[in-house]
Amino acid sequence: MSTSTSTTHGTGTDAAAEFAGKTAFVTGAASGIGLEIARRLAAGGAAVVVADYNEQGAQDVARSLTESGARAAAVRVDVTDPESVRRAVEFTAETFGGLQLAVNNAGIAGTSAPTGEYTVEDWQRVIDTNLNGVFYSLRHELPHLLAAGGGAVVNMSSILGTNGFAGSAAYSAAKHAVVGLTKTAAVEYAARGIRVNAVAPGFIDTPLLKGDEAQHRQLVALHPQGRLGTAEEVAELTLFLLSDRASFVNGSYHLVDGGYAAR
Repeated sequence: MSTSTSTTHGTGTDAAAEFAGKTAFVTGAASGIGLEIARRLAAGGAAVVVADYNEQGAQDVARSLTESGARAAAVRVDVTDPESVRRAVEFTAETFGGLQLAVNNAGIAGTSAPTGEYTVEDWQRVIDTNLNGVFYSLRHELPHLLAAGGGAVVNMSSILGTNGFAGSAAYSAAKHAVVGLTKTAAVEYAARGIRVNAVAPGFIDTPLLKGDEAQHRQLVALHPQGRLGTAEEVAELTLFLLSDRASFVNGSYHLVDGGYAAR
């Protein structure tokens, strides 16, 4: 396990102190939505562990955060491997003295094929990452959150946790299941000071969607607002749910989709 740490304290304003004294663990934080969430948590005063399968990418993000005056560390994690997740979460708690915030964001799109033609191997790969990875993360985060006296978790679902989408049987099934997992954990841990919510992005303009210009235009047309979302817009809602401003928001599933699911 390779790590990069710093204990440098940033200067900052009252707004930048919203998460001061808290430690955040963010999976899939080397790029896209996870990267923006990690940046904003660090700007808010949290110590942030950038967890990603892309070890070099995680290191680069953590280095950038520490250079800006934040406290950050990087750790490689394979969310399909429960032991890898355990080590990463324990590294987080040991490095910064506890864990109060978690964002289970790591995910993959998977291949596109009709349900009757979807290969078992592709199905298992998507389910292992997008569903089992969230469960493994919760399984190892929750004891540390309890030890810290409580905290907040955001699981990254999708609009396909509400809608179906041709060719995306595994992805849609996993994201629907993340919503059920979120609600169950919220009920189980609410009285013990832990809130668990889910965020459901629409199609977001991230590296995952770069490439096919015709496909990009088709995706844009599915959103009544006439554009794709941004990582910043997803991060804005995610940080609200992690904050004390959302103290009575628990077990909820929140769309950030430009009206996609309202069509």
